[in-house]
Amino acid sequence: MTGAYGDLGISGFPDVIALFPLSGALLLPHGHLPLNIFEPRYLGMVEDALGNGRVIGMVQPLGVCTDPVPDNTPLYPIGCAGRIVSFEETETGHLFIALRGLCRFRIDSELALEQGYRRAHVDYSAFAADIREDEGSIPDRPRLIGAVRQFFELKDIEVDWQAIEEASDETLVTSLAMICPLPAREKQALLETPGLSERGELLSSLMEMALLEDSDQSGPFRH
Repeated sequence: MTGAYGDLGISGFPDVIALFPLSGALLLPHGHLPLNIFEPRYLGMVEDALGNGRVIGMVQPLGVCTDPVPDNTPLYPIGCAGRIVSFEETETGHLFIALRGLCRFRIDSELALEQGYRRAHVDYSAFAADIREDEGSIPDRPRLIGAVRQFFELKDIEVDWQAIEEASDETLVTSLAMICPLPAREKQALLETPGLSERGELLSSLMEMALLEDSDQSGPFRH
């Protein structure tokens, strides 16, 4: 990765970042995540980030949780830092932003709220390899694409299949993992998976299990 932060490695990343808890939202390194920001505390968070490195930490709440996530909700210890690469303000005062995933982090400790939003000291050291493109490969690319195609057809999700077929292995796995409508715990498992090969294998398995569960639920009752 080049540009802001990428040239410096993890030593250039801020040790204290704003946390944006959002259930089911997954940001992976090198991925792009669009967000619609409308709550006052998170509007303030974005404005602060725009003036201070543009970095926000995406993290998921533990357990089932409705949005907005309460301030005392426990969080998964691992999240992903993203840099705001675009933003647009609407006439209603909302902000549409896009985050580019930089590097995963582990929360060391949370700090006092800042304008109502959560902040934490974080540690990137276990995920230093995230700043480089993963040169690995998917063990069985046709298996993954086939499972995802069936899953998307089942869920009536429209995607550009030509773009999927032409994408690199890392872009393919990162994009699919982020957009697939999976439970939060499965999204978290994809985030915490060490690398591309393992993430591709896990995503294939999750798609196949979802298809099997749907088949069992829609099939005849068994005694």
